[in-house]
Amino acid sequence: MTQHDAIEVIIAKRDGGTLSDSQIDWVIDAYTRGEVAHEQMSALAMAILLNGMDRREIARWTQAMIASGERMDFSALSRPTTDKHSTGGVGDKITLPLTPLVAACGLAVPQLSGRGLGHTGGTLDKLESIPGWEAFLSNQEMFDQLDDFGAVVCAAGSGLAPADKKLYALRDVTGTVEAIPLIASSIMSKKIAEGTGSLVLDVKVGSGAFMKDIDKARELAETMVALGKDAGVTTVALLTGMDTPLGFTAGNAIEVTESLEVLAGGGPADVVELTLELAREMLAAAGVTDVDPAEKLRDGSAMDVWRKMITRQKGDPDAPMAVAKESHVVTAETSGTLTRLDAMSVGLAAWRLGAGRSKQGEAVQAGAGVVWHARPGDLVAAGQPLFTLLTDDEWRFERALAALEGGWAVGDGAGFTPTPLVRGRIS
Repeated sequence: MTQHDAIEVIIAKRDGGTLSDSQIDWVIDAYTRGEVAHEQMSALAMAILLNGMDRREIARWTQAMIASGERMDFSALSRPTTDKHSTGGVGDKITLPLTPLVAACGLAVPQLSGRGLGHTGGTLDKLESIPGWEAFLSNQEMFDQLDDFGAVVCAAGSGLAPADKKLYALRDVTGTVEAIPLIASSIMSKKIAEGTGSLVLDVKVGSGAFMKDIDKARELAETMVALGKDAGVTTVALLTGMDTPLGFTAGNAIEVTESLEVLAGGGPADVVELTLELAREMLAAAGVTDVDPAEKLRDGSAMDVWRKMITRQKGDPDAPMAVAKESHVVTAETSGTLTRLDAMSVGLAAWRLGAGRSKQGEAVQAGAGVVWHARPGDLVAAGQPLFTLLTDDEWRFERALAALEGGWAVGDGAGFTPTPLVRGRIS
């Protein structure tokens, strides 16, 4: 590998230049090994945020991060692999019903997931509210589980794109989280290294999403789809709304319960709609066009796979879910139509109630969260419950209520039109 100097690489990007393949390969490798200091990589990340990267640079950066660790190989499985990634939102429990549903349709879904940070929930935190469930599997355990019934949701191993783990933590504390080249390469390096045959991206846009602006969300989606294509992974992205939280719950155990309603053939209409939209995209990306995922919800096949998946990872699918010790109900002051329910306000409230964490490694409460009893467009009456706040610590209610203040509106409903859940598709 050609030797370079960190200052040379920083200055090249600071001055608006493009980095060569060898500069990118060297700086990622050197940073992973500790030869490039955190403050130097911070400066480079800021230069990338301000000056961007072209498609070649982003592709090379992504490949260098993949090369920093191991690559998984599922080619010997008896069924094709597909995966989904969401950029995160409030009440986004879609992975929970989606993974067993797509597996019930004949595919293998190696869903490597993460934990929540701040107002966005984490899939592993939700599943760990199921008594006994374990997030960590060896590569062989993953393979065996996928080969047996096609569904795994687990934590990514330490050997997968270790450069990304270091850079992700650095971006979080240096004001460079928003750099689209770094977001795209972070997501795609892990997904490509994971070894899936096809990938569907759920890129959220709106107040409760990382991307507030539709144009920025589209740019991120297009960048990630291009990275997938360059790596030989069939990749499709949906742009989906996150101004309003998904379903009726934001938390851990309460989101699992809502997901089980979907797997049982019921559940909130928006959660069912997005689960089926993503399932159909995953099936199509893997070349499966003769299976209707809606039928797999109706006939119980998806629920059967869920029970196998939870049991194999030492969870008890029949155990009662955690219930918070304290609750507080917020009622409507006037009658009318609920015209707005802000996802960010709900997400912050759930976080402050103990459902989320403010720093890596912090414990979360299984039973904490927010339940809302109406969605935009619904009629509400004065005195009717709008929210139920759940926590083990009564002192948390005050800050959660402050987060919700101004986060909803009740009016006469004139001119109210619901916004579509799916805002666009990139392929």
